[in-house]
Formats: sequence, structure tokens, C-alpha cells
Amino acid sequence: MSTTTNFKRIALVAVAALGMGVLSSAPSQAAFSGTAGSQLTLAVTAGTGTLEGAKSDSTTAGVVTVTGLSLANSDSYSITSSKKSWPALTTGALTPNLYFMLKDTATSTGASFGSLGNPALQAAAGTINKTTDSFTSVDAVAPAGSPTYVNSSFFAFQESSTGTDRIAGTYVYTIIATPMGTGTPQTSDLTITIAAAAADSLVANASFSTAYISTAGAAGSDVAVSALATASDTPRGYLTVALRNATGATLGTAARESVTITTTIGQVGTATNRGRSVVLQYNASSVDYNIYSDGTAGSGTITISTPSVTFATKSVIFYAAAPATLVASVPTPNLIVGSNADAVRVTAKDANGNLWAGDLYVYASTAADALIASSLTTPVLCTFDTGSDQRHECTITGTLAGTAKIKVINASTVAAATVTSNEVSVVVNSNPVASFKLSFDKASYAPSERARIYVTPVDSAGKEVAANTFANLLATGGITTASALSFAGSTTTSESLTLTSIKTSANASSSSGAKAGSLQYTVYMPASGGTVTITATGGTSLPLAAQVAVTASATVTDSGAAALAAVTALATTVASLKTLITTLTNLVLKIQKKVKA
Repeated sequence: MSTTTNFKRIALVAVAALGMGVLSSAPSQAAFSGTAGSQLTLAVTAGTGTLEGAKSDSTTAGVVTVTGLSLANSDSYSITSSKKSWPALTTGALTPNLYFMLKDTATSTGASFGSLGNPALQAAAGTINKTTDSFTSVDAVAPAGSPTYVNSSFFAFQESSTGTDRIAGTYVYTIIATPMGTGTPQTSDLTITIAAAAADSLVANASFSTAYISTAGAAGSDVAVSALATASDTPRGYLTVALRNATGATLGTAARESVTITTTIGQVGTATNRGRSVVLQYNASSVDYNIYSDGTAGSGTITISTPSVTFATKSVIFYAAAPATLVASVPTPNLIVGSNADAVRVTAKDANGNLWAGDLYVYASTAADALIASSLTTPVLCTFDTGSDQRHECTITGTLAGTAKIKVINASTVAAATVTSNEVSVVVNSNPVASFKLSFDKASYAPSERARIYVTPVDSAGKEVAANTFANLLATGGITTASALSFAGSTTTSESLTLTSIKTSANASSSSGAKAGSLQYTVYMPASGGTVTITATGGTSLPLAAQVAVTASATVTDSGAAALAAVTALATTVASLKTLITTLTNLVLKIQKKVKA
């Protein structure tokens, strides 16, 4: 036998001996095994919580599931957690701990749930009580016997001690599943989300949030904004935005969303962030955002929105530096001796046809006119009504009885004016009241039609006097009638047809029927036809000779009589047509005879 053969045989024996020694060796400690070299598999499902302190939220808990293959009797593992992150304003010490409890027997098999450190957890699967047998860690032990798969699910929920308030937000816990003995711990992050209380929601609600445009800010309703177009760093108007959450206008003050504002003309925003379209911070119960002019004249549309709410669009007018037209009118034909507000009205427009709201001045056309309206010896500034009227209103002080001619200009001196209005006349009537007139606004009415009755004080010449209050213009009983009039109210709700104290209207109004210098009553005519007569007697505010009865009449057209009249008229028309047709037929016959001859 060669030396080489001997060496080979010795090597084979050595290898065999070594192999038998390896195969017969046993691990010194039991272990879990799994796929891809992982000894345990860990899966988590996020959960939710509540803001209430000292409350376990197992009904909305997250779920932790552990699976693995136990290779030896009584292999075990533990589940614990570590706080990873929490909402702002919360410290780790105040963050609720994460508690575990067995979910159910259907999803937890192949292990008993005792605890090496917590004997109380030796209860059978499915019998752990959430209030007495839940802990910040759980130990699981595989059953004795051959290798067994373990599949266990646990609720994972927050527990707060009494007196500890939770904060809305997202809490993240790292779940750790650790095999006892040899093996690699498995980790996975589980999230518990606590929603904010409805009253603390930062989401704006369209039903309770508001946006208004105005000239002064802090607005509670829309006010028309009409401003000079010349570029300026001074705001021309404001957008008052108030964001409220779904709890309502009173409690819902916590909404916080960015505000996007866009305009088709001018600029919007703040002193440091402005433009045609801007996104702005909202950080208060309400915020006034500015509207700026940038030199462009015209009408603009402004849109306001947040991620949750889109408001109705707003309008703004930037007018040119000078008006193009001034149209004056007189709503008060008779002025008193003294101050008369809103005596002349002016509608001003620029070259684009937009309402012009710059400064206008009223003045008397001649020196003689100024004697009657002494305040107009030099042009006097008018005021612009920024409310629903949107017009200039000029005050005139009457000094002498008579008629004064008035004009309005766009400068404080006549010489500097570039635009002048039409000339209007105002009457100062200082005469005392001598009698009154009673009248309807129409001569005839349909059945049940609305009608207006006017009581008008006049002077000895029969001319209307200035608006005033007359304590006893009418005698006791006021206006009386035998007809079935329905009273619908007048300029004030306290007045009635029986009043004797009369306050006349200073201005005329085509929409409401108000007549300058008169008191207006609104009534509804009877349902049947006929003549309606009203009567009133002069009171002690009048001279004795004028304390007599005054009447006024109007006709209510009888519907049946009107129909009969219409039928009669139609019959007359038909008879006339018949006569005309007969005449034409005879004429045709005569012509035919002549043609044959």
C-alpha cells in the first residue's frame, strides 16, 4: 500500500468524524424560526384615540400581529413598545403609554399568554379583561410538543392616567417583538391618531365663515367700494374675512386656513404681500385684507377662497382722476330757513361709465341765488353716500324765501372746475302752514289695488311748505272713510289713519312712493267697484278758518261693469264692420254692372 493511499484514508476518516460530531450537536437554547431568515414576523395596523383622559380606547385600537415557528418546547417572545414621536405641545413624559391585550382566540393560536414577569397574565386566551389584565408588555409562550406555528394578535391602545389631558395629533410608537434567548428582535411603527374636538377644528366651514368688502374694515356686511384709481400705498378698501369651523358662529373661532385672494383690477393683500393674486396667512378670529389702487381705472371682481370655502365674489370700482359727467337733481323742492341735508343729489360718472366718488362741490349760480342760499357764496363740499344710495348729497342752508339756482362742480373753486353739472332750482319757503290738501296718487284703481293717500301742508298761496312736524294738522279722528279700506302702514309703523300729528317727508322717492312735503299712507282699495271718499278736518295747527273738512275721492272700477262695457264696445265694433262690409259689397256689384254694359 502506497503512502499516498494511506494519507487519503486518514483524511476521509477525519472528515467523517467531524461530520458526525456536527450532526450530533444540539443548540444550547431554543429558538423561533421563520422565512427568509427572520425568526419572528411582526405586522401592525394603525388605530385611533380620543381626547378624554383616563380612557382606554380598545374599541378603536391598533392591532399587532406576531407569527413565527417554534422549533422547541416552550419557546417564548415578548411584545413591548417605545414612544417615538408625539404632537407638538406634548412631552414624552405626558404622552399616553401603549397598552396591549389579546384580541381574540380566532386570531391567536399556538401559544399560551402568560407572562414571565406578570403572573396575572396566565389567564387563558380570550379571557384577558381590558381594564384589569392589560399591560405595557406581553409575554407569549409556545406550547410543549413538536415544532408549532404561532399566530397571535393583540390590541394596542393608549391609556392615560386620570388628570392627564391628551392633545389631538399623531402619536407614533415603535413595537418590538423579541424572541427570548437567541434571535433577532423585530420592530415596526404603529400610529395612533387622535382627532381634534369639533370645537377645536381648524377646518373652515362655509355655513359659518364670512367675507365682506367695505371702506373701513371690520365689516359685518358688504359696503360698496368706489375709489380713485391713482396708485397709492394707502388701502382704498378692505376685505374682512372671518373663518369659523362647523360648531357655529359663536363657538367656532378656531378655524385656520390660508386665504387666497385674486382681483381683476388693482391689488389685494397686506402691506408686505400684495398683488393681483396672493396667498395670505389667517391667524386671528377675523382679518382685514387690504385693497389697493394701482393706476388702472375700471370695474374689478375679487374672489376669496380657502382650501375649504369659496366665498361669493366681490366688486370694486376704481374711477378716473376726473369725472366725465355730473347729473344733479332736487329731491326736496321746498327747503326750510336753516340747514337742509340732502337738498341736492348728484350722480357722477367717469369716462368708463363707472360711478365716480371723488370730491364734488355745490355753489349758487349767481350772487342773487347765494342770498337765498347763503352757505353757497363759495362752493361747499358735498358728501358721498357709501351705502346703498351710492351718490353725492349736498347740504344747503336757506336764509331767505325764494328760488335759488344751483350747480355742482368738481373743484373747490369755480375757476378750477373742469366739469359742471346741470343747473337745478331749490325753493326756500319760510311761510307758515295755512291749510292742507288731501289726495290719492291715482284717479282710479282696480279692485283691491294698492293706493297711496297724501296729506300735504300748504301756505296761504296754496304752495307746499318745507317738510316739518305739525302737532295737530288734523282734528281728532284723522282721516275717515265709509269705504272698506285696508290700512297697510305708512312711513313709520306707529302711524295710522287716525293720527293728528303729521310729519311730512323731506325727500321724494319713486320706489316707495314718498312725496316730498307730504305724509304718505298706504292702503288697499275695496274689492267691489264704486267711489271711495276720504275726509279729514283741519286741526289746531291751522288758522281757525282752515279748520274745516277736506275730502278726496277716487274710483274703484267695477269688474263686472268693465266687462259689460268691453262686450258693448265689441258689439258696436262688429256692427260697424258689418255695415262697412255691406257697403263695400254693394259698390263691387255696381262696378260689375258697369263693366258688363
